[in-house]
Amino acid sequence: MKLPVTSYGDTGTPVVVMHGLFGSGRNWMTAARRLSGEHRVFAFDLRNHGSSPHTDTMTYPEMADDVRETIESLGVGPVALVGHSMGGKTAMLTALKYAEVVERLIVVDAAPVAYPPAFVEYAQAMRTADLSSVQRRADVDAQLADAVQSRGTRAFLLQNLILDDQGARWRPNLPVIEAALPAISGWPSVEGLRYDGPTLFIYGGKSDYVQQDHRATIASYFPQVQYAEVPEAGHWVHAERLDDFLAVLTPFLP
Repeated sequence: MKLPVTSYGDTGTPVVVMHGLFGSGRNWMTAARRLSGEHRVFAFDLRNHGSSPHTDTMTYPEMADDVRETIESLGVGPVALVGHSMGGKTAMLTALKYAEVVERLIVVDAAPVAYPPAFVEYAQAMRTADLSSVQRRADVDAQLADAVQSRGTRAFLLQNLILDDQGARWRPNLPVIEAALPAISGWPSVEGLRYDGPTLFIYGGKSDYVQQDHRATIASYFPQVQYAEVPEAGHWVHAERLDDFLAVLTPFLP
């Protein structure tokens, strides 16, 4: 499936950026604009997110296929592929399966491992929110508060709410995303695959998504791996500490 793409910049080497769960290409807007002075940046909406089509299934092999097809459709040659969290796992699998479209790989706060299922409560709270008489985002914010205690996280989730003349509705395909969460939290079987291109793992110093005991597994898939910590960042590294994030990303880009 060809994914929706937002482009930034007209010249320079191509960089593709991909969001995490419940995100969209718009999450990368500020970073992409900063990078677009030196690079052509393409922000993807992964399936069932943003303005992408809604599909009945959502697995990493399917998402990697989507990414390969979309990169090929751009006609820009192999790209620097950047992905955060779910987008990072999608980027890893794309590099492992379709190295011909990935000039180098940058993974932001994710590892090729299975995590405990997370965000189920978020998905359920969004899906079960009563949108029938909603007039303002604050109305939905109040409904999410019990399940999503962080105000910042609720603000992030509420970016997915559409409010227009037709009323309130969610942009992502919440039922399919909720059903896919075990697979999204996991990691597919990729025994024997390896990506030999330049690889950078950027992680937040206040996050536990990339741990020391993950490094042997990471190196088995990505032998040319380098690491960069953004000490003051949590999981949403590029949103929380953009300047620090760009300071480690930019020198790695071609």
